[in-house]
Amino acid sequence: MRISVFPKGDLTALAVDRTMTVFDWIEKARVLPAEGLELYSGMFWQTDDDHIDQVGEHLAAAGFEMPMLCVSPDFTNPDPEVRKAEFDREIEMMRITARLGGRGASTRVLSGQKHPEVSREQGVEWVVDAITRLLPIARELGVTLGLENHYKDGFWRYPEFAQKSDVFLEILNAIDDRASFGVQFDPSNAIVAGDDSADFLEQVIDRVVTMQASDRSLAPGASLDDLRQSDGTLGYSPALQHGVIGQGLNDYDRIFRTLADAGYDGWISIEDGVNGMGEMAESVEFLREARDTYFGGSTAVRVRTHEAALAAAGLPSIARGEIEEVAR
Repeated sequence: MRISVFPKGDLTALAVDRTMTVFDWIEKARVLPAEGLELYSGMFWQTDDDHIDQVGEHLAAAGFEMPMLCVSPDFTNPDPEVRKAEFDREIEMMRITARLGGRGASTRVLSGQKHPEVSREQGVEWVVDAITRLLPIARELGVTLGLENHYKDGFWRYPEFAQKSDVFLEILNAIDDRASFGVQFDPSNAIVAGDDSADFLEQVIDRVVTMQASDRSLAPGASLDDLRQSDGTLGYSPALQHGVIGQGLNDYDRIFRTLADAGYDGWISIEDGVNGMGEMAESVEFLREARDTYFGGSTAVRVRTHEAALAAAGLPSIARGEIEEVAR
């Protein structure tokens, strides 16, 4: 299992205010004993090959891989021109994923926003169609599309169309491909959707190809029942606070055991830093200890179910062996 980090606390500076560059983030992350950096589409103010290659050179110089690229396509937008632009943007990010991460790297894919004028049936149809059309491109590039159980991109107006697990599973089960497509599991988003995160994982474990790790804690005096909305979800209430992984509502003991029992030895990317790099460092240390406890200290990358799907499709393995710890 390899550990990546994602700058949740710096996204506004990186993608909106542009007071921080992707190069700044790479340098800032050097202090963390992780193997990779998950990047975000909004960090790429330029997308020409020369610029992307410069990013790759900085990652390599800092001793990081780029295993996962976070993208937030809105495939449920009622405007067909917007949906086309979102589709084209996803392809552009898939190409960047391949250029920076190489074969086996993952590009996140979402359903889109829960636009009030779009029905469930229509939204599912658009999402399944978009992902299905992306799959040949993903296979050509050698990247994996990871559908995340998601709440809401920070720059969206509406929550995720497939936030509720029944909608998510309907989309997932409509797409048979397991070689170039799978689940990016996020336990905290399952909680926000009103689910038990470990229960949700058991429903999708055979499709998990990547994982984001974060944690949420209840503010003093708050309860999950107090936060639950009429649709059963929790939303991002101020009473549901970001914090160090392993100190919140997720049952990481059960989650890690489920992953290990299923042969998951892949990337886990930490979505933290909202309260500063100190908490991010604590979360990295928690995952390093979990790696020793549940994954036998492995720094290999091998997801048993994904490898079986690749072999069944006649595609080469993307598994990778142990690595030596990088000194920074």
